[in-house]
Amino acid sequence: MTDHTTSAASPTRWRFWLGAAIVFVLVLWRLNDILLPFVVGMVVAYFFDPLVARLERLRLSRSMATAVVTILAVLMAIGLATAIVPPLLGQIEDFVTKVPQYFAQAAVRVQPMVDPLRERLGLPPLGMKELQAHATQWAGEALAVSGAVLGGVAKRGAAIIDLLALLFLTPVVTFYLLRDWPKVLAAIDGALPLDHADTIRRLAREANAATAGYLRGQALVCLCLGTLYGVGLSIVGLQFGFVIGMIAGVISFIPFVGTLVGATLSLGMALAQFPPDWVSVGKVAVVFLIGHLLESNVLSPKLVGDRVGLHPVWIMFALLAGGSLVGFVGVLVAVPIAAIIGVLVRFLFERYHESSIYRGNDAA
Repeated sequence: MTDHTTSAASPTRWRFWLGAAIVFVLVLWRLNDILLPFVVGMVVAYFFDPLVARLERLRLSRSMATAVVTILAVLMAIGLATAIVPPLLGQIEDFVTKVPQYFAQAAVRVQPMVDPLRERLGLPPLGMKELQAHATQWAGEALAVSGAVLGGVAKRGAAIIDLLALLFLTPVVTFYLLRDWPKVLAAIDGALPLDHADTIRRLAREANAATAGYLRGQALVCLCLGTLYGVGLSIVGLQFGFVIGMIAGVISFIPFVGTLVGATLSLGMALAQFPPDWVSVGKVAVVFLIGHLLESNVLSPKLVGDRVGLHPVWIMFALLAGGSLVGFVGVLVAVPIAAIIGVLVRFLFERYHESSIYRGNDAA
C-alpha cells in the first residue's frame, strides 16, 4: 500500500514543483522592471551577512548589528561616490569629446606599420587623409553604438524613478533582509520536502560556498585591480588613465575581459599620446602586466581560489545570458544561478554514474 501511494504521489509532487517553478519564473519576468532595488538589496545583504554575524558574536543584537553595518555601508557608498563620481564623469565627458582626435593620432602612428603589410598583400597604400577619415568614421561609429547602448540602458533601467528607487529603497531592503536573514533561511529550510531535505541542504551548502567564494572574492579583486590600474595609469601620465583603470577594474568580474579591454584602451591611448616617447608606452604596458601577474598569482588564488568550482567560460556565458534575458538584474543574479546549476549538474552526474543506465543491468 505504501509503495503504491508513493508511486502515485511522486508524479503529483513533480507536477507541483514544476508548476511552482514556472509560476515563480513568470512572476519574476513580469516584475522585472521593479526588481532592481530588491535584487541589489538582496546581493548587498548576502555580502554583509557574515559581518553582521560576527558583530552578533560580539554580543550585539541582530537589529543593532544590522543597523551599524547598513549605516557604515551607506556612508562608505556616499563617500566613494562623492570622491570618485565627479572626476570620473568629467574625464568621461572629456574622453568622449576627444575620441575622434585620438583615433586620428593613433592612425598616424600606425600608418608606417600598416603600409608595408598592405604592400605585401597587394593593396594600395593608405593616404594620410584617407587614414584619418577612416579613423574618424570608426570613432563616430563607436560613439554612436555606445550612445545607443547607453540610451537603451537609460530607457530600461536608469530612468529617474528607477534611479531614485535604487538610491532610497536599496538601503531599506538591505536593512530588513539583513535583520531577518536567519528567519528567511529558517523558513526556507522548514519548507523543504522531508524525504529530500538532507540532499537539498547539502546541495545548497555547495552552491552557497561557490557563490560566496566567487562574489565576495571577485568583488575584492575588482576593487584592488581598479585601484591599481587607475592609480598606476595616472602616475605614468596617461590621459584619462583613471577612467580606463576603473573601467578595467569594474569589468574584471568577467574573467580575462577586464585586463584585455583595459590594456587595449590604454595602449591605444598611449600610442596616440606618447610617441616618440616609447618609454612611457612601455610604462603603460608594465602597469597592466603587473596587474595581470598580481591577479593571477596573488589576488585570485588568495581571494577567490579554486574552491568555487565555476569555470571561467561558464561564468562568461552566464553573465551574457543573464544580461541578454533580463538586463542588469540578470547580470546581478547570473553567478548565483550559474553556481546552483553547476552544483545540480554535478549532482545529476553523480546519480547517473550510480544508475543502471551508466553501469548496465549486469553491473555489480
